[in-house]
Amino acid sequence: MKGIRRIVLSIAVLIILIPLAGLVLTTFKTMSDMYDAPLGLPESWALTNYITIIQENGLHYYFANSVIVTSFSVALTLLFGSLTAYALVRLKPLWSRLGFSFFLLGMFVPAQVNMIPLYDLMYKTGLTNSLFGLIVVNIASTMPIAVLILTGFMRTVQKELFEAASIDGASHFLTYVRVALPLSKPSLAATGTFLMVMSWNDLFYPLLFVTRNEYKTLPLALLDFQGEYATNYPLLFSGVVLSSLPIVIMYFIFQRYFIEGMAAGGVKG
Repeated sequence: MKGIRRIVLSIAVLIILIPLAGLVLTTFKTMSDMYDAPLGLPESWALTNYITIIQENGLHYYFANSVIVTSFSVALTLLFGSLTAYALVRLKPLWSRLGFSFFLLGMFVPAQVNMIPLYDLMYKTGLTNSLFGLIVVNIASTMPIAVLILTGFMRTVQKELFEAASIDGASHFLTYVRVALPLSKPSLAATGTFLMVMSWNDLFYPLLFVTRNEYKTLPLALLDFQGEYATNYPLLFSGVVLSSLPIVIMYFIFQRYFIEGMAAGGVKG
């Protein structure tokens, strides 16, 4: 059984790694090299495509926009999500179930269904073509997921800890800060990593709400490298690799917390 499992896992790893290796190798090729030997090694390992996409295409500017949108979206979603999760855990059972179900409903409605009314609302409130608008819509769209994970984890915290804080005279806010937040660090790290990947790679909302270059995020800016008749794939793939690096680095840093938090919030909850 273990042998079959290893074979299946090895095949799965190869299915993931082979296209990824092809993508990285293409970033070191010229257009002619890519068409002459699409599966071969590059003739030289020059960083020309990476230098070009940074210096001539202003990738660093779009990178800064993505950092701003992702950072504020994740930080504020964790803040609001943890406050909501604490309130749901401390509410009476009936109100807790109703409130939790309300947030779960948000996960079952596809974003495409709300596209037209959401665009109309964003346009009338002047939130289109702005980083603030993207942050607001990111928070609204990821709140159900954050509440689901954080509520599941906080329900595993012993009620006696909250009651002890209350007996000592701590207010709800002080109990949230001194008891709930410190105990929720693994779950917050897991949720934050998950939300960061979602916000960083999001193309749907920037494509819907942003038309000006100065407000474009990385995924939206990479679409500009696709031409009407021809696409510079080495340049496009260089942008994809550079845009993926922050997420990969952050995942390796927080992978232990991510696995622990998802297990705690998913299994115990």
